[in-house]
Amino acid sequence: MVKCYVKTGHRLEIIKSLEILQESKQQKNVMWIDMLRPTRKEVLAIEDMFDIKFPTKQESEEIEISSRYWEENDRIEINSYFLIANEANPYNETVSFILQNKLLFSIRYKELHTFDKFSKRFLSTPKEFKDGFEIFSQILDIRIDADADAIENLSKEVVKLRRHVFTDYTNDDEEILEKISLFEDFNMKIRENLTDKQRILTSLLKSLAFREQSDDVLIMLKDIKSLIEHTDFNFERLDYLQSIFLGMLSIEQNKTVKLFTIVNVVFLPPTLIASVYGMNFKVMPELGWGYGYLFAVALMLISAFTPLYIFKRKGWM
Repeated sequence: MVKCYVKTGHRLEIIKSLEILQESKQQKNVMWIDMLRPTRKEVLAIEDMFDIKFPTKQESEEIEISSRYWEENDRIEINSYFLIANEANPYNETVSFILQNKLLFSIRYKELHTFDKFSKRFLSTPKEFKDGFEIFSQILDIRIDADADAIENLSKEVVKLRRHVFTDYTNDDEEILEKISLFEDFNMKIRENLTDKQRILTSLLKSLAFREQSDDVLIMLKDIKSLIEHTDFNFERLDYLQSIFLGMLSIEQNKTVKLFTIVNVVFLPPTLIASVYGMNFKVMPELGWGYGYLFAVALMLISAFTPLYIFKRKGWM
């Protein structure tokens, strides 16, 4: 699907058909072309219409981190991460942007809330955007706000998990460790996403093409720096939570071992006494004693309760 945002004066129109755009001869008024899962035919038509060359999806994803920003003559090519915050498997989706002659092209293969939100803003206040540079800057700003919301939601989930570990812990060890691992993975994806945008914004700050948006770029860089610090804090909290949980798990295991130890100590003396009087020697003084059985039982009870009394006095149980 292709959407062409055509601005004439203060009036903005969305053209979804390349044939209609070609017939209307309004190519010079196009400010932004947003391509969502474009077909090969659509890509070739736009390349021919605007004399431009687009990278394939595979090429965009395989570009090295250090080469995700490229500028030459009147063309700037940017490949940026956009976080897909699925609960089960969050990941960073690559979106390609090309700025050529103040016209913005975006190529993406996933539905992204950031683009829908900006599209509504663009349609409601088209006069605030005069070229593709301002459009790209605003899209990036909206995405940074979304990343901030993702970090805030993750922080809330970490607090809930911490409260669960300290108050509602019910021996669900594997579930808690799995959640900690998922949160760390999600936080790492956010960190990669922010670092990628930090590198892009730093490059834009050096670009003469973005000199009018330099103040906005600086503000976004400051926001990203604070968000990266927040992700570091989340890593520290998750490490601390994991250490606390493993410590509590160790305490619970020690309690179990302690219980078995006490049981062994309690039953060891009676077992010894029973073993002695279970011997089959012919000469044993107690064999002919009428109270021998009661004496042996009493001796076993005393030997069992004496360790319990000692442990209780010393506060070991």
